[in-house]
Amino acid sequence: MATVYLKAHHISKGETIAQSMKDRFDYGQNPVKTRDGDLILSYECDPKTADAEFLLSKAKYKAITGREQKRDEDVLCYQIRQAFPPGELDAEAALAVSYELAMRWTKGSHAFFVVSHIDRPHPHCHIYYNSTSLDCTRKFRDFLGSGRALRRLSDRVCIEHDLSVIAHPKLHSQGKYKHYGAWLGSRKPPSFQQRLKTQIDLCLAEKPESFAAFLQAMEAAGFEVKQSRGAVSFRAPAFGQERFTRLRDSTLGEGYTEAAIRAVIEGRAAPTGGRSAGSHRVNLVIDIQAKIQTGKGPAYQRWATVYNLKQMATAVQYLHEHGLMEYATLEKRTAEATEHFHALSEKVQSIEGELRRNKELRAAVSDYAKTRPVFEEYKGKGYSNQYLTEHEAEIAVYRAAQATFRRILAGAKLPKMEALKAEAARLAADKKTLYAKYRAVRADMREMVAVKANIDRLFSLPDEQKDREMQQQRHDRDKADRPR
Repeated sequence: MATVYLKAHHISKGETIAQSMKDRFDYGQNPVKTRDGDLILSYECDPKTADAEFLLSKAKYKAITGREQKRDEDVLCYQIRQAFPPGELDAEAALAVSYELAMRWTKGSHAFFVVSHIDRPHPHCHIYYNSTSLDCTRKFRDFLGSGRALRRLSDRVCIEHDLSVIAHPKLHSQGKYKHYGAWLGSRKPPSFQQRLKTQIDLCLAEKPESFAAFLQAMEAAGFEVKQSRGAVSFRAPAFGQERFTRLRDSTLGEGYTEAAIRAVIEGRAAPTGGRSAGSHRVNLVIDIQAKIQTGKGPAYQRWATVYNLKQMATAVQYLHEHGLMEYATLEKRTAEATEHFHALSEKVQSIEGELRRNKELRAAVSDYAKTRPVFEEYKGKGYSNQYLTEHEAEIAVYRAAQATFRRILAGAKLPKMEALKAEAARLAADKKTLYAKYRAVRADMREMVAVKANIDRLFSLPDEQKDREMQQQRHDRDKADRPR
């Protein structure tokens, strides 16, 4: 379900033509967003010098045609933004699709480069193509209906790659361009913080014996754990998260600090629950009394009572639909779903580890092939200090590649680049297939855990009510015995 957007770039106010293009290209080639340039492809230009090459073509265009670049009217270059739904493909696959779109849109007549960015939950690419043709005799002119033509071409490319498309775009956009959050609506994927809060609730629902056991459960669910300066942070690399999220109220909200989690594990507080599960069909019910004690008023109590009744009814309906009328069966199925999810999570992590290893090996093989002649000449000169000084950078790259081989291969035969590329393609396909299953299993597990937690709370409500009544009676007696 890819969306595309075509934009013409003009000269920025107060800047030269060269500076205007450089600013835009520097943004697109940001090393943080493109994995240090790994997610960049180009056609008939070098991305690092594309601004100068595009500028040179405009000078040739003027010499050939006699026409001059108009400062306020003419176009420097065009940019296409193509975005894909989260989880449908990875950044590398998105880059390949966008490169094909650029080639077919320009018909190979314009130089371009494509960048794939990883700074958002959804894969998206930016295509920058020169407004001047390769032969410098004509320019691309934006035409009436170019947006529709680009969208149809994008849909055709997506269909050929077995990707989803928007069947009725007018029903979605109502004539206005929307970003992916607006396109997806209620299907918008949860943020990294929401995923973390949901997993914390799930791990606490399993009642870990200690905080260390809780951290182990989080790691088993696919989250990296970092403890530094007395703070605990988590990261979910399986969902593309790059930065760690710390346990603190300002980030995750009340009840998700380390102290609050420890209090739940030690039985000194009730689980927060429910806040991060709002996007699922079955949500955790709310501890109304605990909320009222924190300062919630009568209006909140009325709303929460109705909300809890709806969630309990939804949970009971779920049990009927899935034939889980025995509590022992529900408990067994919940445990099986949790184990299945953890097993798939381990497989996903394993494939991602193999992909990282493959990528590191491919980079090392490439560096080794480029610098081996230099090192052989260095060895032939008797390891000359003068030669080392002149070629220190190349020799350092060669030795780094050799160190990578020793660390990863441990004496095994060096694989060929073709074999590594084939392995990378196979692993990427396996990852895509496994991720679809992983998401479905995760959704089923979350729903089942929420149902079980609600049923457990339903069974314990009478006992909790008795405990509260007894506490209130003791409070009333103590108050009556106080001297006036």
